[in-house]
Amino acid sequence: MIIAIDGPAGSGKSTVARRVAKRLAFTYLDTGAMYRAVTWRALSCGIALDDVASLSRIAREEPIAFTHARDTWQPDLITIAGVDATSSIRTPEVDAAVSAVSAIPAVREALVEQQRAIARGTDIVMEGRDIGTVVFPAAELKVFLTASPEERARRRAGQNARRHTGETDPHAILSQIAERDRLDSARPTAPLVAASDALVLDSSKLEARQVAAVICRTAVERGATDPRAIRHAPPDAHPPSGTRRHPTGRSSHGRTWHIGHRGDPPQGADPSEDSHEA
Repeated sequence: MIIAIDGPAGSGKSTVARRVAKRLAFTYLDTGAMYRAVTWRALSCGIALDDVASLSRIAREEPIAFTHARDTWQPDLITIAGVDATSSIRTPEVDAAVSAVSAIPAVREALVEQQRAIARGTDIVMEGRDIGTVVFPAAELKVFLTASPEERARRRAGQNARRHTGETDPHAILSQIAERDRLDSARPTAPLVAASDALVLDSSKLEARQVAAVICRTAVERGATDPRAIRHAPPDAHPPSGTRRHPTGRSSHGRTWHIGHRGDPPQGADPSEDSHEA
């Protein structure tokens, strides 16, 4: 089964996607980190953001790897071309440039090919901005997660403060989010938009665990197996009635690690999971 979770910056999709993957024992992939890695690599090599050929070459030829240590759901190491980019991809410089890089069709084509290869033959929760519309338009479950701009700015400020990087003033971040939304929604290639058959969830007043519970419940209705999926969902946050079950024919016990995983599948809760990172 493929669960596609899309949404704008600060909507909580990363935190929610990790929770869903953990609860369902699915593989988790943050596709946004891949675009950030390409962006950081270009900036660190002095490549101009309008050098389409060089940016496309990075996306095609320089491998991106995610490494999970034991007992964690967030990668503790992200590398590109063997270089550690874990913290570097979350800097303000990358924040400002990633939309331009991700709008290049050849970059998206190269990374989408990698994303499809990672998902082949496994159960996966994949989050980004075009997963349900471009990467996996036939995904068994598509979710579009949103929140008010003010709430998204508040979350991003808290996230940056915890990471000790980037802007921490919610008012300044609100302007950045508005510009990012404009760029992501207006780009001609794979714009940010909800799939017509996506489950749209507004997380403005919900905790990450509640949103994840709704998604897990819907996944179970469509064929996934999860003994804990029904917990924590608020009574007014059920998915629309009439949702059809879509058996997948695949095992629901997918891999819970990525390229470069070391150690066993993680156990226990991630204390940062309610931070609504995205």
